[in-house]
Amino acid sequence: MYPRGVAKKEEAEILTVHGREVRITNPQKLYFSRAVRVTKLEVVKYYLAVAEGALAGIRDRPVVLKRFVDGAEGEPFYQKRAPEKRPEWLRTVTLSFPSGRTADEIVVDDAAGLAWIVNLGCLELHPHAVRAGDLDHPDELRVDLDPGPGVPWADVRTVALEVKKLLEELGLQGFAKTSGSRGMHVNARIHPRWTFGEVRRAALAFSREIERRVPALATSKWWKEERHGVFLDYNQNAKDRTTCSAYSIRPLPDARVSTPLTWDEVPTCDPAAFTIFTVPERFGAIGDPGAAMEGTAGSLEALLDLADRDDRRGLPDAPWPPHYPKSDGEAPRVAPSRAKGAPKAPRPKMPLLVIANSPSKEAALAGLERWKARHPAASALLQPADVLVDTMRGRSSTWTRIRVNLRNVPIEERPPQETPDPDDDPTREWREAMKRGQAPEG
Repeated sequence: MYPRGVAKKEEAEILTVHGREVRITNPQKLYFSRAVRVTKLEVVKYYLAVAEGALAGIRDRPVVLKRFVDGAEGEPFYQKRAPEKRPEWLRTVTLSFPSGRTADEIVVDDAAGLAWIVNLGCLELHPHAVRAGDLDHPDELRVDLDPGPGVPWADVRTVALEVKKLLEELGLQGFAKTSGSRGMHVNARIHPRWTFGEVRRAALAFSREIERRVPALATSKWWKEERHGVFLDYNQNAKDRTTCSAYSIRPLPDARVSTPLTWDEVPTCDPAAFTIFTVPERFGAIGDPGAAMEGTAGSLEALLDLADRDDRRGLPDAPWPPHYPKSDGEAPRVAPSRAKGAPKAPRPKMPLLVIANSPSKEAALAGLERWKARHPAASALLQPADVLVDTMRGRSSTWTRIRVNLRNVPIEERPPQETPDPDDDPTREWREAMKRGQAPEG
């Protein structure tokens, strides 16, 4: 018997994966529990069901372990160094980082290794863009499409199709996948002949060219205050940067998956359709749309020519991530609004609507729900922080005011200010009387 208050430790599940035993600890621990319920063992079995596709993105590559030890709803942490206790059949390679430090990182070559790192809590797979045999020359150009707040998914798809077109003009073949969140990734295999610096330079030139072609939809600007639309994150090609690879589960409530697509699917795809529940069946039916990438390695020469053209135009190098050494020709690594001598722009007025005023919080919240029902498209774009529920101080009591911030709703889709519902501000009569210079009775 166990002492009162001490739970019996859950027995591990032993899986035999291609002749190797993999121990799954706490197999019934919930990794998702809000919108769907998924256990740790179910996560492992998902990855084994799509192992051929998942391994295509990480095989023979050093992997950063992004560990969700408390499940998708907990805070993850990154572990670069391989755990000391690991199976003898798992190999490592030694990477050096911009800081000058080194680390031995795990290399996953088979389904057993995949199951082993997933048991550590790796919901997402984060491989480097190099092979274990040549850690200095990437074999992949990564185009990361990151939409800003309120940017519609249709714009992401449009920019992705423009990326495909430009890659083909440059002699490269792009392979698209949903990011598993709000964006999309397009990867192109390249010959491992160029350094990380050269690949990043090519990625920056590519991002700037896309911005020139669809200026209303895309941006290459690093500073958030300068961005609009879909940001092409060229710095994902810098050394030591990783993005989630194909078939990675993302920590969203619906257990969404970063899923490879055919280009015919891109114009109409919905990222919410690809989850841990739907992707294994899709994989079994159509296989991996990204499987052909291995035989498509191309040259960066045309893209580096484009970078040379930008140099001749006088375009400086764009900012690097903060912990990288400053490069020759890099623009000042400070946001434009914070640069020395920059004019102080007035703070923009937030697009706030007053939704409800009431001495009763419950009545005010009911008014908010009625507003959402009248404006479903706008309300679907609101983030939790966009709904402001304020406790206001009256003359002798408090009351509730509810406002919504429409910053994440496109301007043309923002509802107008309506009469609040309810509109029972108990201080209104007093404030109006004060404006008239009259003291209200009582």
